Amino acid sequence: MLYVVATPIGNLEDITRRALRVLEEADIILSEDTRKSGQLLRHFGIKKKPISFYAYNEAKKTPWVIGELKNGKTVALISNAGTPGVSDPGHHLMQECIKEKVNFSITPGPSAVTAALLLSGFAPDRFLFLGFLPRKKGKKSKILKEVLTTKSTLIIFESPYRVADTLSRIQEVFGQRKVALVREMTKIYEEVVRGSAKELLEKFEGRTLKGECVILIDNNH
Repeated sequence: MLYVVATPIGNLEDITRRALRVLEEADIILSEDTRKSGQLLRHFGIKKKPISFYAYNEAKKTPWVIGELKNGKTVALISNAGTPGVSDPGHHLMQECIKEKVNFSITPGPSAVTAALLLSGFAPDRFLFLGFLPRKKGKKSKILKEVLTTKSTLIIFESPYRVADTLSRIQEVFGQRKVALVREMTKIYEEVVRGSAKELLEKFEGRTLKGECVILIDNNH
């Protein structure tokens, strides 16, 4: 069995008892970043060495993982934070499990998507997750224009180094639509800033942001 295990997005206390049991019992732990995962495992006294499994080697290592699963091994897949497969490695492996008729299960847990959605204060009844937008300005603007008229709250993952550019593109496409930026969720310096994209740009001007950020756009046209 393959277990896709959600891990904390910040505060380690958010890990579930089931996740800890699965990680303790797994024969193999696949990890997006073995250094970060090693810290997590050591914190909870799990004495196992994770095996590197990230975006650039997922396709190459997947046949080996499938072979281990068919040989009766229990495999746990974790990412740096949150749920593998959601803007993180894992989707290809799960597709191959379906193709090869290998069972897999999800060990649910913390979610940056739902946490940011609730922190934003925007309507949570219908939302559209866009993941990480393309780095190129033209492609980024194209995607934003495609969802301009949606009735859903929009959720975007973004690197702190590209927040200003993404907010600029949002301002161009959405004008004065309400926006929220959430960062460092569940950590000591958790921050939620709400306003128009222009107001957020002014607030963050000259600041060096840290930590993964989530940008949300209100569905109220």
